[in-house]
Amino acid sequence: MRRGFTLIELLVALAVFSIMAALAYGGLNSIAHTRGELARKEADFGDLMRAVGALDRDLNGAVARPVRGTAGQVLPALIGTSDHIELTRLGFANPQAEPRSNLQRVFYELDGSTFERGRWAVLDRAANSAPQVEDLKVQAEALRLRYLDAASGQWLEAWPPPQSKPEILPRAVQWRLRTKQYGEIGGTVELVSNWPAQAAGMVTPTSPNSIGTPLPPLPPPPGGSR
Repeated sequence: MRRGFTLIELLVALAVFSIMAALAYGGLNSIAHTRGELARKEADFGDLMRAVGALDRDLNGAVARPVRGTAGQVLPALIGTSDHIELTRLGFANPQAEPRSNLQRVFYELDGSTFERGRWAVLDRAANSAPQVEDLKVQAEALRLRYLDAASGQWLEAWPPPQSKPEILPRAVQWRLRTKQYGEIGGTVELVSNWPAQAAGMVTPTSPNSIGTPLPPLPPPPGGSR
């Protein structure tokens, strides 16, 4: 005598299958979500490393080349405040051998919570010159900069010092950036202060002992510490 499944047995089997399918889907969905989150964090960390790497490279390539502003005024080779820095840097790649300088004028600043790098197409600007601004894709809460004066050995909150020549560079620049994802990071870059834009060699100036002095802490973020 041939015997099949009863309706109750089929319903029980379907119920068990549904439960197992739901559990399997939940596990796969959790794995996919975790992989997506890890990929996002990896991309954010890569953006942060590229941003601070660009800042360090530009500071290492700083040269003593003042520029002309849009009104024809002389702008120092490096202009800096506690949260903004603008400088002339060496190493503007020219793979097509265009008739232009290998120097470039760049700046870094924090616009709201976005860390930005700007660059000008020319060194000495015309009246309509405007920088091209690049979002470095770093969500930041605070930026702090200061500048070591080789003459006095003191850290300054702004550069250049009063009554100094426009081609004078600081001995070193310290920066500190507080990010939303990774907290606070920072570094100190020693500049080749006596390296003019046209120099073939390098002159090493006297090095004060206070280059490694750390920056004071950044102010706490709005709403208290995290």
